[in-house]
Amino acid sequence: KDKRSRFWGVYKRVAEEHDSEFLEQYTGDMDIVLVFSGLFSAVSTGFIVAMESNLSPDPSDTTNALLTQLVQIGLGNLTAVGSTPADPASTWSPTMPAVWVQMIAYASLSMSLLAAFGAVLGKQW
Repeated sequence: KDKRSRFWGVYKRVAEEHDSEFLEQYTGDMDIVLVFSGLFSAVSTGFIVAMESNLSPDPSDTTNALLTQLVQIGLGNLTAVGSTPADPASTWSPTMPAVWVQMIAYASLSMSLLAAFGAVLGKQW
């Protein structure tokens, strides 16, 4: 019985040392993941906000079209007024490269936030 008690005592001490080293190492690694995913998310969000204007029509185009129609009405040229659309935004659509870039940017932001979420769960566990 004395040998068994000593074995389990040594086993417990070695296991606790190993576990504490393991936890220290991976806690530090998760801290690094949190920092880098946070920085990447912030930078990625900045680019997404800057690129957001590529997905909507330019409001000055609508203003210019309406002003052109007013000038044509003022000049009495009513036939030219009906030939141009009142709202150029109704015929506008974003370019495919802009849509693809936005999709990739949102996907990378999602993955970064998922990595941060996983690191937080790992730290709490």
